[in-house]
Amino acid sequence: MKKSLIALVMLTVSTLGFAQVQTPQASPKSVVEQTVGLTDVKIEYHRPSARGRAVYGELVPFGRVWRTGANENTMVTFSDDVVIGGKSLAAGKYALYTQPKADSWDVIFYTDTNNWGLPQTWDEEKVALRTTVKPEFLNRNIETLTIGINDLNNDYAHLEIAWEKTMVAVKIEVPTSDLAMKSIEAVMDGPSARDYFDAAQYYYQSNHDLATALKWMDTAIEKTPKGQDVPFYFLRQKALIQAKMGDKKGAIATAKLSLEAAEKANNADYVKMNKDSIQEWSRK
Repeated sequence: MKKSLIALVMLTVSTLGFAQVQTPQASPKSVVEQTVGLTDVKIEYHRPSARGRAVYGELVPFGRVWRTGANENTMVTFSDDVVIGGKSLAAGKYALYTQPKADSWDVIFYTDTNNWGLPQTWDEEKVALRTTVKPEFLNRNIETLTIGINDLNNDYAHLEIAWEKTMVAVKIEVPTSDLAMKSIEAVMDGPSARDYFDAAQYYYQSNHDLATALKWMDTAIEKTPKGQDVPFYFLRQKALIQAKMGDKKGAIATAKLSLEAAEKANNADYVKMNKDSIQEWSRK
């Protein structure tokens, strides 16, 4: 009986040692994902609540750069280049900072996203874009910081930051027309050079119809955009197909073109592979 009691106590202590207390976060994390036209926008942030505190001018002092959330950086990711306040912002992930003032806000997209709150040292070189917007005063109270993408249109949306009785909206213009036209042109023009290359490479590797594979490689080479060099790996693949079909003379000629292109691109691996193949095919 005594041994059983000791074992029970040890098991209880062991279980407590591995248990973790779970409590709600004071500022829970939120992730917002929204497609605007054809551009994906993602916001990751932590949401503090006012809890009876005065926010702007007190909890968030006027004139100072604010992390615009709690805990780690609030981050905004764009899948395509966008335009904000008439300025271009490249696709990518940015920390979102703001500088609230009584009559205007600066909204800042910062390239360094690895900070807990504000950077220890602010670096203006890392400011990818800064724009100024007018705050809107609401007739209702927003208890918890809310950031979202609203007022959707094919060509733009607004990134909205709302807390207490203040909201700011930043217009984000997206390149929907350009993306749609490129997609339409690509589909209407048929398979791309890369599509033909991939199909030919599969046929070669799978020992399917090599004549068709060679035809597709010729098409891939022909469809290389004007003004661009034919990729050395396109030429390499054609040479391999020719050699496998028994056309060693043609394979050597194509491999020499691939070698020249690889040397121009400073690709040592393809330079060596082509030299080795030319030497091998020349002996047979």
